[in-house]
Amino acid sequence: MTPSSSLTAGGSSPATATASSPFQPGGGTGCFALLASRFNDLIVDRLIHGAREALRQYGIADDRVELIRVPGSWELPLAALHLARSGRYVAIVCLGCVLRGQTDHYQYVANAAAQGLARVALDTGIPIGFGVLTCETLEQALDRAGGKAGNKGAEAALAALEMVRLLPQLTVPSPATAVPSGSPGCSK
Repeated sequence: MTPSSSLTAGGSSPATATASSPFQPGGGTGCFALLASRFNDLIVDRLIHGAREALRQYGIADDRVELIRVPGSWELPLAALHLARSGRYVAIVCLGCVLRGQTDHYQYVANAAAQGLARVALDTGIPIGFGVLTCETLEQALDRAGGKAGNKGAEAALAALEMVRLLPQLTVPSPATAVPSGSPGCSK
């Protein structure tokens, strides 16, 4: 599958999106940040292409997508935190590639990126698309950056887009309006 081929997420594509699909063309308002590592740019550039194409296919205009580069995956969480706090973005799609080497460095970088980005999402409430590949080999990474395993950059962008559309529907009641304990909580 190439980055420009039909993208799927949750079983729908722009051509097959239904009223119940979170992937309706349009995308509302707001900007998306593509926050990408420069390290392993052969892979990351393909993830960027997949993410841009996916957002475009679901109605997010190019002028609503801003690319920001950082040195490596280690730097993604700090940059994501600053972007999230800026108030300029409705979502941040983080893209990187960590390849296993001969030392434990891979584990530290991969874990720090994953945990740091999760923390940014939880602390700020801004959706973070996680498109950081952690692969054993360059071949595995190429497969996941537009090769036979799809494009994980596209998948991360679509996950972020779905969360942008879902979060406004999830209301958190204030203590005064919370459903009393033992009450049926669902009513339509």
